[in-house]
Amino acid sequence: MERKMVTKQDILEALEKVGVCKGQVLMVHTSLSSLGYVCGGAQVVIEALLEGVGREGTIMMPTQSWKNLDPATGVHWEVSESCWPLIRENWPAYDKNITPTNTMGAVAEMFRQWPGTVRSDHPARSVAAWGKEAAWLTADHDLSNIFGDGSPVGKLYELDGLVLLMGVGYDKNTSLHLADVRAAYPGKHNCLEHSAVMENGRRVWKGYETLFVDGEDFSPIGTAFEKACTVRKAALGNGTLRLMKQRELVDFAVQWIEKNRK
Repeated sequence: MERKMVTKQDILEALEKVGVCKGQVLMVHTSLSSLGYVCGGAQVVIEALLEGVGREGTIMMPTQSWKNLDPATGVHWEVSESCWPLIRENWPAYDKNITPTNTMGAVAEMFRQWPGTVRSDHPARSVAAWGKEAAWLTADHDLSNIFGDGSPVGKLYELDGLVLLMGVGYDKNTSLHLADVRAAYPGKHNCLEHSAVMENGRRVWKGYETLFVDGEDFSPIGTAFEKACTVRKAALGNGTLRLMKQRELVDFAVQWIEKNRK
C-alpha cells in the first residue's frame, strides 16, 4: 500500500471532522506509522492535538513502561529464565522524568517529554497529560489501582471525557480496562506484580496486588460497540480517526464483559 502524505493541516481538518474542539478532555491513542507519511512526525500530531483542545482543554496519553514488571510475567521474553534474578536486582527504578515508554509509539514517547506535560507515578502503567485537568488526572496513581475508579482513566470517566483513536484499534483502548475493573465475571482475579521503584531514597523491587490485566477481547468489544453506539470517524492518510464518549464506551463494555466473559 502506498504511504499517503499527511500534513499538520490534514490532521487539524480530520480532528475537526470527528468533533474535536476547544475545552475537551481527550484520552488519545496513536500509531504514527499507520497514518502514512506524516510530514513532521510525532511533533505535528501533538501540536495539532493541543491546538484542537486549546489551553482550556486536556490531552492524556498512555506512557506505560511495562518492561518494569517481573520477568515471570513474560515481559522479558528475550532472555532466559536464568537471567531473571539479575533483572529483579538491576532494572532501573521508575523515574517519571526519564523512564521511556515501551511500545506506546513515537507520539506518546515525545508527548511524555513535551513542555507542560505531567506524568503519573505508576512505575509500569503511567499516563501523561497536558492542559487544564492534567495535574488532577495524573495525581495519586496508586500501584494497586492501575485502571480503576480514582485512577487516571477512572478520573476521565468522572470528567465525562472522550477517547480518540488515531490509526489504532480497540485493542489499544486503555479505557476498556476500567470496564474490566467494574464488571463481574467468573474468571476475574487479582495477581501480584513487581516493579522497581524508589522508596526513601533507595531502589526497591516492590510487590503490589492488582487486578490481572486482560485485554484479549477488546477488539470484539469495539466491533459490538460501534454497531450499538455512535462513533465519529474520519479518514487521515492511510488510517482512521475514531472519537467516542468514554462513559458510553465503558458502560457498554461492562455489560458486554458480564455477558460474554467466562
